Amino acid sequence: RSVPEAVMAAERPRSLFALSAAAVSRSMAALERDVWALPGHLLRGLLPLLTIFHLERAEDAARRAGLSTQPIWRKLWDDVMKTRPPNSESITCWRKKFLETFFSNVLHGVLDVSSDWRLHDSHFSPLLHSSPHVSQLTLCNMLQGAVELAAEHNHKVLENLAGSLRVLKFQHLLSCDQSIRRSLALLLHRLIHHGSVSQVSMCSWPVPDRVLLVLILTMSAGFWRSGNALAYHSSPCGLCREEDKAQSQESTQEGAERDCNAEQEGSGGENQKRSPKEADACMTSVLSGPRSPPLQSPACEETSSEVPCGHTSIQGGSSPHFSSEHLSCHPVPRKTRRRQKPAVGRKRRCLRQSRGHYADPEDLYDFVFTVAREDNSGLLDKTRTTEGETTENWTSSSPGSPCTGHAACKKRGGPAGLLSLKAAHRFRSVSTLELFSIPLTGETCRTLSNLLSSWVSLENLVLSYNGLNANISCILSGLRALSRHPECRFRVLRVSDMFSHMPCMELVCCILSALPQLHTLSVSFDLKNQLEGSRPEASPSCSQAEIPESRLEVLEIRFPREPLHTAFLLPVLKASKSLQQLSFDSATLPCPQEFGLLLEVLKECTSNLKKLSFHDVNLAEHQKEVLLLLQDPGLQEITFSFCRLFESSTAEFLSEIINTVKRNSSLKSLKLPGNRLGNQRLVALADIFSEDSSSSLCQLDVSSNCIKPDGLLEFTKKLEGHIQQRGGQLPFTHLRLFQNWLDQDAETAQEALRRLKAVCSVVNDAWDSSQAFADYISVM
Repeated sequence: RSVPEAVMAAERPRSLFALSAAAVSRSMAALERDVWALPGHLLRGLLPLLTIFHLERAEDAARRAGLSTQPIWRKLWDDVMKTRPPNSESITCWRKKFLETFFSNVLHGVLDVSSDWRLHDSHFSPLLHSSPHVSQLTLCNMLQGAVELAAEHNHKVLENLAGSLRVLKFQHLLSCDQSIRRSLALLLHRLIHHGSVSQVSMCSWPVPDRVLLVLILTMSAGFWRSGNALAYHSSPCGLCREEDKAQSQESTQEGAERDCNAEQEGSGGENQKRSPKEADACMTSVLSGPRSPPLQSPACEETSSEVPCGHTSIQGGSSPHFSSEHLSCHPVPRKTRRRQKPAVGRKRRCLRQSRGHYADPEDLYDFVFTVAREDNSGLLDKTRTTEGETTENWTSSSPGSPCTGHAACKKRGGPAGLLSLKAAHRFRSVSTLELFSIPLTGETCRTLSNLLSSWVSLENLVLSYNGLNANISCILSGLRALSRHPECRFRVLRVSDMFSHMPCMELVCCILSALPQLHTLSVSFDLKNQLEGSRPEASPSCSQAEIPESRLEVLEIRFPREPLHTAFLLPVLKASKSLQQLSFDSATLPCPQEFGLLLEVLKECTSNLKKLSFHDVNLAEHQKEVLLLLQDPGLQEITFSFCRLFESSTAEFLSEIINTVKRNSSLKSLKLPGNRLGNQRLVALADIFSEDSSSSLCQLDVSSNCIKPDGLLEFTKKLEGHIQQRGGQLPFTHLRLFQNWLDQDAETAQEALRRLKAVCSVVNDAWDSSQAFADYISVM
């Protein structure tokens, strides 16, 4: 039985239209153009009978007929994927969601297209047809997906991904062999260097393969060299070759001769041993490099003569690369190699001379080890970086940077173990890098610091649970060098880890002293260092460093159960005139006098502050300060989450809160989750919207507050009464009710929710309150 017929087998007897639709769906290859011209009422009945390939192609015709395919794609998701996607309420296009997930499942062998007649069609390739809809892709385990995508038969799939893919994720990676790394290099080169990927994320890699990790980091930063690693089935990258041709045509003969003479002088006459044709071809290749200037280190200039054509490439210099001799600053003798046929004519002959020892099939493996090699000869000398430094010194770090005093850096003879980027031309690089749950050794941190120092396209860096400890100073050294670059775009830094090797506020001071241009800074730690009071040896304290005026707009700090050091916080706030959002989590507040001083500084120095949040901060003894915050006319959103507001309060305190909010016309959102409101206090909060109130409160969050169905119903009735008194006018639009005891009386809860939804938007969940009592006791 054919597949459309099987769908309608239960419909007996079938109508003439159903029979015709089934016949048309079987012949879509021949009738497609005629089907798109059908009237809307006929097309509506035909769309559910199409395969996903024809359904995707029917989108324009359906739109012209005033039809939406979204319900069909949603049903496909339920039938095929059989799971509820996270944040399904926010999905705006089920077609894209389905095809993106379909692509990933087929790529990784999770989904069998023969399991449903709607998923396969002899005229279409599943990967090729769904690839234009993929904006986020996750590669995992042994990188089987990367090997498949880099295969020659998926060349068009890769071309589609290069235009559509924005986020590339790596998860649960395992060590792999050279051939897999070579396939990954091809994939990254196409998707990042010649594609549209703007974010690379790596997560859940407990024992990272250093070779693979450095390879991904280096190519994400836009650095790579040409050669065997980027030869696509024995031929160079076509895009690099085209770019080389275009740029070579722009080079003038006069410039070629001038640079060739300079090269001959710098190489000590070595070029004289080559024929004039080969030398001319070599210099043409040099001049046809990318528009981005090469990054060069003075420490390696003296060795440049050892490899006169070392910076040329198979694409005429358009491929950025590190070479072992450039990274280690050691001249490396050439190895003999068997002769190969030239791939691109004369330029290829120059390349063979310049590449020399890279023809080894293990060259990719050798390269990524060389990038992060601990070699004193490859480290930059300590030099003081001035504001007027040139691009040749981008990889240097000033003596005042946090890393210069680190013992590990001193041991290796230079700041942060930074390596030379001598003559390394650059490709396009990503703007966001995220590393989650990947341990970073000191050596890997120095490699990352070296890459960060000139990663001018980087805007966001997320380092989460990497075991950095004192190595954070090494990362800051690279970011400090990056911040001095005139084209630096770096704006967002998020650091979270299990242990903090120094007080949070002191670390914040260090970061802002080094990176005053940051817009968003998030620092989060679970626990203090195992050795209480321990500090890294010879690490300079940032507490006395003056914080320059910053551009900080968002500051989020999660403390490892340590005091909120106002001595460090106040200078940060005074330097952050543009601060709009401030969040404190798990901090121990100082005495009321110091807390009051903090509020005064907030009011005086952060006039642009709009959002203030306290989470898991005990405010039971700070009732006066809570009321002062609620009175602030500048704040639009205030969060007191699990702050024990009413732990030792009286009924008068709740009345004061209600009256304060009623008089504040600027406050738009009040979030009070986890403060043990209960039924009685929830009902009292309805008076915020009474007839005599001038409040503009739109959002109220009362999640995790031990609210029962009868209390919610009483709150609803009181709210309805205030609405009637105000003539139906109420600014209140959103109510959040997560994790309350609404399952204790389902009927009453349903009535309360039904009446509430007529007043505002209600967000709640089907929470099992059987564990609520244990949770309640645990925080008492």
